[in-house]
Amino acid sequence: MSLVSLDVLLPGRRVFRDPPGDLAIWIFILAELLAFAVLFVLYGVARARHVELFNEMQMTLDRDAGALNTVLLITGSWCVARAVAAIKGDARVASARWLAAGILAGLGFLVVKLFEYDAKFAAGINLDTNLFYMFYLSLTFFHFMHVILGLVILAFVWHKTRQGGYSAADCHGMESGASYWHMVDLVWIVLFPLVYVLR
Repeated sequence: MSLVSLDVLLPGRRVFRDPPGDLAIWIFILAELLAFAVLFVLYGVARARHVELFNEMQMTLDRDAGALNTVLLITGSWCVARAVAAIKGDARVASARWLAAGILAGLGFLVVKLFEYDAKFAAGINLDTNLFYMFYLSLTFFHFMHVILGLVILAFVWHKTRQGGYSAADCHGMESGASYWHMVDLVWIVLFPLVYVLR
């Protein structure tokens, strides 16, 4: 069915919507997702070849910390989504507050993860410990660095929002930052059960 015929069937409605934010951020997001996908596939192959080792080592992870971090990132994404909705209603102050809440949730994630790393390093665990911990540390630290980048972006967006740099008529920059943050959240939602839970 052609686009024209769809327009006839659905008058006054757009059939296709542009993604939020700028095209450049989506190219970047897709590249990042591809990188994580490759790492996840490599993890899956390694796990299939060393099931007993991975199952045993998985039990040494702090699932409570991982679950808490999942809640923090989902909460952060919800706050960022509320910030975008607020700016689309020209509620600049509310938008800045929601962004600040999202940033705090992201910082909470980093703090929890640093406690996890500290416990592992104190126990003498590092990249050379075994294959599971090589993947665990590599995957989670790669994601950790993305959280930091996401927080830098959100901090910039928050500052610009407070300065009146966004409005309902022009919020592409905020949407771009929010899209990146949601990508970081999405990756963790896959990473957490894959590394911490699935056996």
